[in-house]
Amino acid sequence: MNFVVVGAQWGDEGKGKLIDILAENVDIAVRYQGGNNAGHTVIVGKKEYVFHLIPSAILRPSKTCVIGNGVVIDPKALLEEMNGLKNRGLLMINRQLKISCHAHVVMPYHRIMDQLRETKRNQKIGTTGRGIGPCYSDKIGRMGIRIIDLLNPQVFKAKLQDNLNEKNDIFKKVYGHQRYDFRKIYEEYLNYGHRLKPYICDTALFLNEAIDRNKKVLFEGAQGTFLDVDFGTYPFVTSSNATIGGVCAGSGVPPIKIGKVIAAVKAYTTRVGEGPFPTEFDQKMNNLIQCRGQEFGATTGRPRRCGWFDSVLVRYAAIINGVCELAMMKLDVLDGLKTLKIAVGYQYKGKIYRNFPHDLEVLSKTGVIYETMPGWQESTRQVRQYSQLPLNARRYIKRVEKLVGVRVKYISVGSKRNEIIVR
Repeated sequence: MNFVVVGAQWGDEGKGKLIDILAENVDIAVRYQGGNNAGHTVIVGKKEYVFHLIPSAILRPSKTCVIGNGVVIDPKALLEEMNGLKNRGLLMINRQLKISCHAHVVMPYHRIMDQLRETKRNQKIGTTGRGIGPCYSDKIGRMGIRIIDLLNPQVFKAKLQDNLNEKNDIFKKVYGHQRYDFRKIYEEYLNYGHRLKPYICDTALFLNEAIDRNKKVLFEGAQGTFLDVDFGTYPFVTSSNATIGGVCAGSGVPPIKIGKVIAAVKAYTTRVGEGPFPTEFDQKMNNLIQCRGQEFGATTGRPRRCGWFDSVLVRYAAIINGVCELAMMKLDVLDGLKTLKIAVGYQYKGKIYRNFPHDLEVLSKTGVIYETMPGWQESTRQVRQYSQLPLNARRYIKRVEKLVGVRVKYISVGSKRNEIIVR
């Protein structure tokens, strides 16, 4: 069965570790959206790997990894990531990786535009400045440059000239920024195309033919449901569909060929950057969990904001993604806490919300209705069977299942590959 791994919170749920584990039993892993503004961290033995564009299943020999058409690719960043993996002994990347010819290219002017736009805003988004949003804007505006264009000098030349004619005027007249030199970008990106050519193909055709031959495929999302451009806490979101809806458009695989959906959640909640966060901890508790959970962004290193588990948030994610199973990550971070809280509703101006509201004013100013549960005063790090978890840990998991309406199948109790419970 083919399946999808999505994040059910604001990203950073531990999808990298989960994908690495699940990839053992598939043939192909596909990244279907986002860019190098996201990161997946996987620890194998004593080695830590951080992935930004390449599916983390690349650590599994013989697995084919696909960067789908829904991803926006910074070729310089991708080549650096590939070389970094090769330098660490992952030479099999040469035969494992495939890149969609339809994926759009993050250009240098996208990165600068990303940063300059943020300076003009009163309501800061908290962008990573990687150029992801402007690249998606060009894609939707039908002026984007695709990976396949880098293989055709004449097509690339015409598209780049059109883009710079417009972009240079904007940079100079709106932002007072220097113009971009056509020749420098043209030659640099043609070179990237030449270096990436062995990996470029029609990945939609490849995936559908592989599925027809009964190959098993794992689709991995970046970010999380509430950073989805349609269903997230807009405008504090990413620029693509991080939910299940992004899979088909971002890979070329039809819905009928996709099986179950597994959602990763933390045993608590985090988010990076700006935007509403109803269950956010006070500073003292935030510092404690941030330190215990090593809550710093894999891509930017930015500290993550931390808070209690929000069942209102996750239940909505489960509904719109059609989630079949949950993977609860970082349960061990809650070890030793005397009491735990779970958000079961919001309250604003006398009105109680049991379903997730999308009004930014409500989300930003709401009070939270909590259920309080006793914690467990022992370590879970060595536990490998659900029945051996502390009683209060099992009660906590069962309450989450009841509130969200989805069974927890995977429970992570550490950062390493083997620190996982499978029910």
